[in-house]
Amino acid sequence: MLVRNLTLRRGRNLVRATLVLATLAFGPGAPARAGDAIFPPGSRFGFEPPADMTLSRRFSGFERKEGGATVSVVELPPNAFAELVSGFTDANLLSQGFAVEKREEIKIGDNEGMLYTGEQPADPNASAPAIRKWILVVGAPSVTGLVIAQALPDAETEDSMRRMVTGVSLRPALTLDQQVDALPFRIADLAGFRPVRVLAGNSVLLTQGPKDQMQNLEQPILVLAQAVQQPPTAEQRDGFARAALASNQTLKDFVIERAQSYRSNGVDWHEIVARAVDQPTNMPVVVSQTIRFNPDGYLRALGVVREDQRTGVLAKFRELVDSVQLK
Repeated sequence: MLVRNLTLRRGRNLVRATLVLATLAFGPGAPARAGDAIFPPGSRFGFEPPADMTLSRRFSGFERKEGGATVSVVELPPNAFAELVSGFTDANLLSQGFAVEKREEIKIGDNEGMLYTGEQPADPNASAPAIRKWILVVGAPSVTGLVIAQALPDAETEDSMRRMVTGVSLRPALTLDQQVDALPFRIADLAGFRPVRVLAGNSVLLTQGPKDQMQNLEQPILVLAQAVQQPPTAEQRDGFARAALASNQTLKDFVIERAQSYRSNGVDWHEIVARAVDQPTNMPVVVSQTIRFNPDGYLRALGVVREDQRTGVLAKFRELVDSVQLK
């Protein structure tokens, strides 16, 4: 999904997007330590997890080795704190499957925080039990942290989860190079692109051109994201790739020019090139989506360029993607 600026008008969408992390299924990069805190690769937020929780390979955070408990963290712009707190009403959270029992203003070091405690109610039509949940929003001068924790009954105690969430530590901002180095993949050939922003510890936004902040798609952009989850079977991959492309909320009116599966250097790939319309600007664009399928997940690359700038750019997208090496 392409990154959008946060606005108060999108408060409900922000609530919905951030709570997507809470739907991660229960089931390593090298951790950085500061004192007793362990920081997920590339993250400014560190935790002291219980002995049975380790760094996750699926998201920025931790999960219980035997399954049943997760703690994830997302970094957002500093102005997101007020937007999240105002948007996290009981009604909004309940609509996303989180019934709030208690909300508390707390201090995280010198920074303000709001802690929400509650549960995802049991589904009366299924055998799944209620899930305990904690959401912490941390507001610092340079960053907002969103921590989402959840645990099945008997997986972790209430005290251990609350202690882990409220004991979060914040370290100074990492340089962009440090964040890129912490990604679970490396890019051997940037093909004229450069990284602009690292997202969630497993994704990077790149562009071709001098501007970091772009309006009207002035420059081509490319997002690389790794997902560690069961990949689709060979028969499902074309449908999976088309559904992934269509799910993009900033583009519409897709017209596929080509879609193909292929094998290169012992790796299975799927590539789609399509024309589309950028919804915010109504501008015609060309989209290149390449997915590399691995035994334990997949790497997805999504490139977007204005239609009048497409000459030569699709080849550069492909050159960069072909050079990506998993760590």
